[in-house]
Amino acid sequence: MSSYKEKLQVKFHEEYNQLNEKQRLAVDTIEGPVMVIAGPGTGKTQILASRIGKILLETDASPGNILCLTYTDAGVVAMRKRLLQFIGPDAYKVNLFTFHAFCNEVIQDNLSLFEKTSLDPISDLEKIELFKKLIDSFPKNHLLKRYRGDVYFEIHSLDRLFSTMKKEGWSPLFINQKIDEYISDLPNRDEFVYKRRYKEFNVGDLKRDKVEEEKEKMERLRAAVNEFDHFQQLMRRHNRYDFDDMINWVIKAFEENKNLLADYQERFLYILVDEYQDTSGTQNKIVELLINYWERPNVFVVGDDDQSIYRFQGANVENMLAFTETYKDDLLKVALVNNYRSVQPILDTSKTLIDRNNERLINKVEGLSKDLIASNIKIRHLTYKPLVRSYETQRQEMIDITKQIENLVAQGISPSRIGVIYKENKYGDELIQYLKLRKIPYYSKRSLDIFEIPLAKKNYLDTEISRLRTRHPLQRR
Repeated sequence: MSSYKEKLQVKFHEEYNQLNEKQRLAVDTIEGPVMVIAGPGTGKTQILASRIGKILLETDASPGNILCLTYTDAGVVAMRKRLLQFIGPDAYKVNLFTFHAFCNEVIQDNLSLFEKTSLDPISDLEKIELFKKLIDSFPKNHLLKRYRGDVYFEIHSLDRLFSTMKKEGWSPLFINQKIDEYISDLPNRDEFVYKRRYKEFNVGDLKRDKVEEEKEKMERLRAAVNEFDHFQQLMRRHNRYDFDDMINWVIKAFEENKNLLADYQERFLYILVDEYQDTSGTQNKIVELLINYWERPNVFVVGDDDQSIYRFQGANVENMLAFTETYKDDLLKVALVNNYRSVQPILDTSKTLIDRNNERLINKVEGLSKDLIASNIKIRHLTYKPLVRSYETQRQEMIDITKQIENLVAQGISPSRIGVIYKENKYGDELIQYLKLRKIPYYSKRSLDIFEIPLAKKNYLDTEISRLRTRHPLQRR
């Protein structure tokens, strides 16, 4: 055995010996499809890294034969850092990518096939300008045309809609068909039919006003969907693309060029997918194309439908269910339940909430249990239960939080050991003002939207007014 292999084996076993029984099962099963349901704090990054080490130790695969896809750049950094701990510099040879970065890599390696060299990524400001041009081009009778108030009110809705269409691979034709099906089915939906006698209406009569209102809403959606191709043409005329376009380009290239697809299928013998619950339809399609050459692919997906944050819950369950159905004869399913982050009272309280979700994977797939067990020996003896306090106003809540922090600091507890978690940045900004008044030191880490700064808002408004005056000069009296 080479000295390299010996060093790798020593480091690997140091990490491997820290795994629990179910983690080891997931790591040891390196051949065939595996799906791991990893609850919060159950060490999924550890098993992904350990599995890569296992592959390198026990097979002839090189680091370049391994592809690990994740949802965020932070996930890539965390994985690379963990790999470095026990496989050393070879961690940089393993293909660790976000989906967008992987597709960009495919495009850059095959520029002659994509012919996108003249295109540049679109900025947020450029996208807003293009949406304004799109809205300006609407005919007078367009359902989304506005003549009062904010004439560009639909920009953000259109942006979200088009992004979703790209991420899920939904064409305008597909959505139009779904709209027609939905409208046809309205009379059969409970919410549009009277369940009891009401005034002159009998049981089973249609709520016609509500039906017409829903039809109008669907026609507005149709009008928006039908502008998708027009916006893509605008992007192309301005030589721009966005990150969602890249994934669709690669899917199209893989489907149309079998040799290109075969090259990547043969290159990546082991594929791992992190945060599988948050993969979009097009991202999932990339994975399917890479593994569908093999009847029993070496694919390892890790996810938890309960932790979904980027997609609608039902869609995630369907994605994971489809995976279990496709490989049902060979699939190993492992649910990690040993939690190393929280104490048992926290886990039990969280369970009472998440159990109300009937769309959970454990309700769809037999043999899965996700009752988390506190397993961190340093904290599992703690029995503090969550305390719920209610307030009449937000001001009262912030005053009480500030007083609680002040009391803890007075008891000698370091402010750095006190944390406040909130839903929106604006809440934190307001709470900071209370802490400042009491001279309590604080630290807040958040991304800053430059357009929310008052000075930037003013400059932007002044620029817009000047632009409108240039386009529509005001006559002086």
